[in-house]
Amino acid sequence: MSNSNLAITNNEAQHRYEAALEGQLAAYAEYNLLTDAIMFTHTEVLPEHEGKGVGSGIARHVLDEARAKGLHVIPVCQFIAGYIRKHREYADLVRPDIQRAFKI
Repeated sequence: MSNSNLAITNNEAQHRYEAALEGQLAAYAEYNLLTDAIMFTHTEVLPEHEGKGVGSGIARHVLDEARAKGLHVIPVCQFIAGYIRKHREYADLVRPDIQRAFKI
C-alpha cells in the first residue's frame, strides 16, 4: 500500500500522533514530550488497518519529526524500538545510554 493516503497529525491535547486513512483513525503513537526528548510510550494500529503499512508510516513520520525538531527519542514503545532496530538510519536519534537500555 502507498502511504500517500495516510494523513498524520499531532494531537497535542491527547499527546499522540494520529494516522488517518480516508478520514478514519487507523493508528496512533502516544508520547510524552520532555525538555530535549520525546518518549514514545505506545503505538497502536486499529485491527481493521493492520497489514497496510500504517504502523511503519506513523513510525517513520514521528521519527522524522523528532529529527526535524532536534529531539532525542526514548522508544519505550516496543513497536517504535523495533522500527529503529530495523531502520538503522534512525538509531542516532536515541542516545547511546538509552540505546543499550532498549537494545537498539
